[in-house]
Amino acid sequence: MGTTRTFQAMLNDFLPNALLKEEMVKRDYLYKNIEKDDTWIGASGSTGNGGNLIVPFKGSGASSIAAGSLTASNDIAEDIYVRGQISTQPEIWGSMIFNQRDLMEHDKISEKNFLKLLPDSVDDFMDYMKNVVSVNLLNGKAFAKTTAASTSAAGLLVVDRPDRFVIGQKVNIDATSPASITAYVSVININTLTVTFVTARGGVTTTDFSANNVASAASIYNDGFSANGMSSLRDALLSSANGGSSTLYGQTKTTYPYLQAINISGATCTAANIVEQCFNAYTKTRLYGKGAPTDIVMSLTNLGYVMQVVEASKGAYNVKVGSSKASQYGWTEIEIGSVTNQSLKFVGVQEMDGDIIMFIDWRGLKFYSNGSFRKNKSPDGNEYYVVRATTGYQYIIDICLFGDLVVDRPSYMGIMYSIAIPAQ
Repeated sequence: MGTTRTFQAMLNDFLPNALLKEEMVKRDYLYKNIEKDDTWIGASGSTGNGGNLIVPFKGSGASSIAAGSLTASNDIAEDIYVRGQISTQPEIWGSMIFNQRDLMEHDKISEKNFLKLLPDSVDDFMDYMKNVVSVNLLNGKAFAKTTAASTSAAGLLVVDRPDRFVIGQKVNIDATSPASITAYVSVININTLTVTFVTARGGVTTTDFSANNVASAASIYNDGFSANGMSSLRDALLSSANGGSSTLYGQTKTTYPYLQAINISGATCTAANIVEQCFNAYTKTRLYGKGAPTDIVMSLTNLGYVMQVVEASKGAYNVKVGSSKASQYGWTEIEIGSVTNQSLKFVGVQEMDGDIIMFIDWRGLKFYSNGSFRKNKSPDGNEYYVVRATTGYQYIIDICLFGDLVVDRPSYMGIMYSIAIPAQ
């Protein structure tokens, strides 16, 4: 059998070109732009910056104003201060493995191809991990949903975002019996929006969905995210009636206006009226909210509809000169003015779901962590762990992120939900 070589199919061949690989699409808009605080240790029982993360807020201010006389001393409304908190610090782990035999035999192919493979792979994986976290922070713990019920014994599911799947990825799929199915991605068909799953890593036995009742709109999670993923902007801004959480930091949202973002239905939003709907929703957010959102964040699909409207309605809307730009990080933004001289920044983000549009005031967001993304170190200081098997040595690299998103001013923001614009 010999020792394991992952790249043995290439080792004895002449490779004049660099290793062919997919170019990573940046999907870390929220994480890149959000304010960060790396001082939350999060250790149980610790003091200072450790333990629970306290999120204090002013639930209500003084309001006793009377005409014709002073307010009675026993009838004066006091400021109400509330102590919110996050009691558990989420942990996200990413792991890579390399075979010693591959590293020993690098001289059989050009240095250009192999010596750069290891650092490039680690950097690519770090980018992928940031992508996974940013999708979680924006849209919630589930990274994709089914678009049709499945009774396929061949492991086939139709999904809304095949671009978020990776060959070999371990996922948890919502079902009825059992409640969650663990499976591994085997085949991805971007054009038919289908993904095929197998029951074990490296296996060929397809996952049998015929007896598990995987419904349409069933959630699909990265391994462990259903129970242990991070908080999300979607969950914080939406009311429980519209699919969000009923509480925030241990406090019921409906008890305090401070904890409530402005929710606007997007059920009547179409490709033709999307810009008008966004301006109306922004106005409502400013009218009833307490902040001043600067960015309207949406999917690239929805931004495409916005750009079509602007192109076809030059008299009603105008794109500010120099404001339209495509970022190397995977998002596109344009600033649109109307006949009233009010202008807003529309941002199309690759990792954003299409059923929501967010009106973000960046003052109301912060990511608290214990050092951001970093490689885990072994007790002897190495950034890898050695595992010995009969097939040779293997080196494992672990990357970790301990932290969570805090929406400490939800009332500063708004969210449009239930958007279902048919594909054009």
